[in-house]
Amino acid sequence: MQKDYLQVRDLHVEFDGFVAVQKVDLTIFQGDLRFLIGPNGAGKTTVVDAITGLVPSTGSIEYGSTRLNQLKVHQIVRLGIGRTFQTASIFEQLTVLQNLDIAAGIHRTRRSLLRTRRETAPQIEEALEIIGLADLRDRKGGELAHGQRQWLEIGMLLVQDAKVLLLDEPVAGMSHDERQATGELLQRIGPDRTIVVVEHDMDFMRSFAQSVTVLAQGSVLSEGTVAEVQSDPRVQEVYLGHAATEAARQAMAADKEAI
Repeated sequence: MQKDYLQVRDLHVEFDGFVAVQKVDLTIFQGDLRFLIGPNGAGKTTVVDAITGLVPSTGSIEYGSTRLNQLKVHQIVRLGIGRTFQTASIFEQLTVLQNLDIAAGIHRTRRSLLRTRRETAPQIEEALEIIGLADLRDRKGGELAHGQRQWLEIGMLLVQDAKVLLLDEPVAGMSHDERQATGELLQRIGPDRTIVVVEHDMDFMRSFAQSVTVLAQGSVLSEGTVAEVQSDPRVQEVYLGHAATEAARQAMAADKEAI
């Protein structure tokens, strides 16, 4: 029987009396490429924040046999759980290689961090090839294209040997080719890891998701394959309702401009 890799039970997150997430259950296995989708305000990013220790929560979050709720952020990172944000967090004045080297330092001693390294570590060379930036190793992070910055941030998780990757809207603002390349990157690194993608891009989800969890108003609305979720009447109602609201808002804005 396959061991649960990341398990969330009865997750509850509250901010000053406002319930952002309630009674959320997730079980995600190694090798799964899980997408979290839902309307704005559904609680997707809050779930990721709770898993990584950025917001306090109740309920149970377990990685293997370790309870994450009781750990600090840096302890969760050292367990092999990494995340990205909607805006890539890289060192823009440093090169691609230097960014990866700093990220790899999470597992080095303080003395080894100060020691000059004459050659690139094997895990960094491997990450450069995987993320497709080997030819840009000496390019500064601030000079990279939008998609390349996101790939670098994923590479920084790889050199940390992250086994659980939590990616918050990784293809936002990307071109079609960049989105395709990102999906293929996730497929390459996926078999040995657990990947959770918070996403609004439904075409990207349909192309690459192995499983999907739909959140609405802070709770799990539906879960299953892409086909199962899309055929769920509850999901259709939520998304159609959201689309209708957005269409009405745009129509009202157009009317105001016409006056």
